[in-house]
Amino acid sequence: MKFTYRHTLYASWLGYITQAIINNLAPLLFVTFQKKFDISLEAIGLLISLNFGVQITVDLIAARLADKIGWRKLIVSAHVFTVLGLFCLGILPRILPSPYMGLIIAVTIYATGGGIIEVLISPIVESLPGEEKASAMSLLHSFYCWGHVAVVILSTLYFLAAGTSNWHYLPMLWAIIPFFNIFLFAKVPLRRLVEEGKQLPLRKLFSSGFFWLLIILMISAGASEQAMSQWSSLFAELGLGVSKTLGDLLGPMAFAVFMGLSRTLYGIFGSKIKLRKALIISSACCAASYFLVVFSKSPYLSLVGCALVGLFVGLMWPGIFSLTARVFPLGGTAMFAYLALAGDLGCSVGPGIVGLVSNAVQRAGGSFLSGLIHSLSITEAGLKVGILTAVVFPLILVVGVTVLKKKAS
Repeated sequence: MKFTYRHTLYASWLGYITQAIINNLAPLLFVTFQKKFDISLEAIGLLISLNFGVQITVDLIAARLADKIGWRKLIVSAHVFTVLGLFCLGILPRILPSPYMGLIIAVTIYATGGGIIEVLISPIVESLPGEEKASAMSLLHSFYCWGHVAVVILSTLYFLAAGTSNWHYLPMLWAIIPFFNIFLFAKVPLRRLVEEGKQLPLRKLFSSGFFWLLIILMISAGASEQAMSQWSSLFAELGLGVSKTLGDLLGPMAFAVFMGLSRTLYGIFGSKIKLRKALIISSACCAASYFLVVFSKSPYLSLVGCALVGLFVGLMWPGIFSLTARVFPLGGTAMFAYLALAGDLGCSVGPGIVGLVSNAVQRAGGSFLSGLIHSLSITEAGLKVGILTAVVFPLILVVGVTVLKKKAS
């Protein structure tokens, strides 16, 4: 069989589905971990931060080594780490004396693969032949969302069929996708993003104030997305008192569907839309959706807010990637690696802040919030206040993208 650039694109799409598995499978198990292993919300928040923290470290290393080692070796190894980590997630918490340590080891291993995937998939697609780069990037990132949807739906069906007591087999089943992609990436053709010797030196990138602004915007994009995504399942269950099945459908799946929809639509119609204006509008609407989640007196309307955050956050990550590529067309692999690092930093900071603030509010009793935030319990009140702190991130994007007006259109 002869592999073409079309197969490279397919492998890249599967790579982002793999990334969705890494980031969104464990949150579906948070309540199970909390009950079965007696793990606190703060400890669960630290698992989220560990996942993205490891990815940040790997981003930094890969930024230096990607072109030296070669894209193919790194992207294949990324999927190997992912398979191993998912198997460890199902096995180690059950056999180690400390289940939490087993979770930490598993997260560290699969996050290593996730970090490499995050660094390489975007430049791989950016290097492929074609003119509509921003649309292709948005469509690529939509597969992260559709992967997220698949994780929620298929995992929910698994829990209905096998029960949550058999949760440990689920990560091993999801490992089939990255296992298949190991062999696909070993064969598909790859291109260089920038011709050898023409890549912009890192010192020139980091001497540009616009590049630092774009780094800040990537941090804000990651935080805006994951602060809601990582906590939506728990928020749905605790806020509405519904079953885990309904909580997962109303929370993370609705979020992912709307995020995937916005990315897919921009992937199809993006050539007719001005990227910068679209980012400003979507960021402002994202902030408004956060306020709806927090201040609504109706739990179901709060969940509508969660879904709307997904709709409006969808363009942020791929949009900032595309803006940066326009401003620095010779940035090369290292530029994308540092953008991924910044995004993963935001993915770590956003949910981590929500968890820390939520715990602090719960310990304080939260009675001072009764007139401001409608909640059914102190746990829900804590989550709402934690989520409220994350609204600063889409607001940063509104201001930052506006400042970029003179540099990128």
